[in-house]
Amino acid sequence: MFLVTGGTGTLGRLVVPQLVQAGGKVRVLSRRPRSIADEGAAEGVEYVVGDLDTGQGIDAAVAGAEVIVHCAGGRKGDGDKARTLVRAASRAGGSGAPHLVNISVVGADRVPQDGRIDRTMFGYFGMKLDAEQVIAGSGLPWTTLRATQFHDLLLMVARAMARLPVIPVATGMSFQPVDAGEVAALLAELAQGPPSGLVPDLAGPRIYPMAELVQRYLRAAGKRRPFVSVPLPGRAAQAVRDGANLAPERAVGRRTWEEFLAERVRR
Repeated sequence: MFLVTGGTGTLGRLVVPQLVQAGGKVRVLSRRPRSIADEGAAEGVEYVVGDLDTGQGIDAAVAGAEVIVHCAGGRKGDGDKARTLVRAASRAGGSGAPHLVNISVVGADRVPQDGRIDRTMFGYFGMKLDAEQVIAGSGLPWTTLRATQFHDLLLMVARAMARLPVIPVATGMSFQPVDAGEVAALLAELAQGPPSGLVPDLAGPRIYPMAELVQRYLRAAGKRRPFVSVPLPGRAAQAVRDGANLAPERAVGRRTWEEFLAERVRR
């Protein structure tokens, strides 16, 4: 049986049907009561309520799980969520400890978290590294996949920017967006395989300067905005300018930003 944390989020909701299609029984952890009717999920999916921030309901959620696909995350506390999950999985596992499959981010180990500015602007990388280290040191069998930023995240950012009369664009920063569906397919494949530790990164097919990403969104949405370049301070920002968040040697994703926009954005 598979347990998917964050199974109703951007990535998790795509992982669930992949596992069902593979013939597995799937349990989905959610902070709020859900049903198959709510999510449009197939038979074989069970929704359970639990909170990785408080630990409430997690022991029951992990009971009987052979594989845990950890997609849950947030604006803060990913390391603490991982600790809660690991403790519950360790208690439940006994001699048959569950295989913990974790999603992380490219650059988690390369973007410094030395000061308040670094953590304020790029703390996501530090949180993901914390979660990675918790899982790797848990004593449980584990697999971690690092992916570049999802198209969905960059679309959310671009939409927010487009509400401004003038769009501030961080100087010198580029991204390599990847399709969440492709990440979900690989996670589901890893969940059906043996524990593999840190596996090769998954990155999108092309690197885009931030200004180009936003400009392509504006064009797809039929909008125009002036841009202003904004230099970001701190060592983390410098690392991202140097490409710490990119994986050009792992540009194995196929769906481009342009293809994603053509499907998701309407004028």
